[in-house]
Amino acid sequence: METIRIKPLTVNQCFQGRHYITREFEAYREALAYLIPKPKAFPIGKLDVKYEFGVSAKSADGDNLIKAFQDCLAAKYGFNDRDIYHWDVTKVLVKKGEEYIKFSIKPNAWGKIEE
Repeated sequence: METIRIKPLTVNQCFQGRHYITREFEAYREALAYLIPKPKAFPIGKLDVKYEFGVSAKSADGDNLIKAFQDCLAAKYGFNDRDIYHWDVTKVLVKKGEEYIKFSIKPNAWGKIEE
């Protein structure tokens, strides 16, 4: 694995000015507030997440699917997404109208990954 010694930028550091929430995102957040099941028990500390996005557009950029969903998930479950230390993300092509999101959250089992 190659190592590049540079501080990664956040999305906020990449843009100037304010970002405004769209009506589409407001509707998405509202829908997810009802659709995401209430957690039975929620892990604390460092977290691992697994996401599977069923999308109907080949052009859907996988990393762009994560942020909006992850923010809604964190709001519903009451955690800060800075506590996520490992992501496992899969994009699956499906027919239009059959889009979905699958997810799981568990305590971080990876620790520091060494080569």
